[in-house]
Amino acid sequence: MRTPTYSGVVDAARQIAPAIVRTPLLELPALNGAVGGRVLMKAETLQVAGAFKFRGAYNRISRLTDEERTRGVVAFSSGNHAQGVAAAAHAMGTSAIIVMPADSPKVKVEGVRSFGGEVRFYDRWTESREEIGAAIAKERGSILVPPFDDPYIIEGQGTCALELLDDADGPIDQLLCGASGGGLMAGINLVMAERSPDTAVYVVEPEDFDDTRRSLEAGTRTAHPQGKPSICDALMAPMPGELTFPVNQRLAGALTVSDAEVAEAMRFAFRWLKLVIEPGGAVSLAALLSGKIDTKGKTTAIILSGGNVDPEQFGDIINGRFNG
Repeated sequence: MRTPTYSGVVDAARQIAPAIVRTPLLELPALNGAVGGRVLMKAETLQVAGAFKFRGAYNRISRLTDEERTRGVVAFSSGNHAQGVAAAAHAMGTSAIIVMPADSPKVKVEGVRSFGGEVRFYDRWTESREEIGAAIAKERGSILVPPFDDPYIIEGQGTCALELLDDADGPIDQLLCGASGGGLMAGINLVMAERSPDTAVYVVEPEDFDDTRRSLEAGTRTAHPQGKPSICDALMAPMPGELTFPVNQRLAGALTVSDAEVAEAMRFAFRWLKLVIEPGGAVSLAALLSGKIDTKGKTTAIILSGGNVDPEQFGDIINGRFNG
């Protein structure tokens, strides 16, 4: 498999331009005042299917041959990649089977089905989604579209950073982004290394799912211990990807946040920024608001990576009925 590149990100931007939403870069006084610096928010909550994942999925699926499209695609995901693949498959006139954890948020399952995708559930603690996806692909001859370890996926996600830099009105001191397998983070790092190498890039993870932090410290891909679930369902991959981790070794550092800090960030976003952000999409905002990184007098960019949250969970969080 080839290595993802910056030139591949530029090509992906051309490839996906007709299909994606060019999401806004937001700056709001309430957040600047809260952290004592400028904050630029890339609102991927407004992307097709409600998350950045559509970028990579469309970049991959739109490159299938006519014959491959007749065989359909299969993917495994807790939700946002699932919806991105289903949406991209629908746009390209092919079918999609998505292997999803049985505890996936209902809104994400419904999102997959709304785009015509077929859902196969599995137990995230006792079954292997990779094995299930591979078996379906072999049985049906479908094309497997992985959530992060694919160069087209990584390069598609990186287009988010191209837009961010084009829309920013000056230099960015630091950038924060959440990571699961690290596809979005790797795409961003490809762009920042080429276009803004002086920007310090940090990964943000749930405190019990800190595999990227552990891997950076060890210098090799390292899994986190199996622990209790997080409300950040989108960020629960066990280990960084084979393709993503080498790219992400250029990271300036890794930050972790608790579920309680994520919930508080979601409340802040709703109350003061008028934004609906899902837990996994709010980790970078949580890191800022909880003081995990110095923002005084600096320009900080953060990625709001998704907004697909179940209404019941969102109501509990913003009304203070969940505190981690």
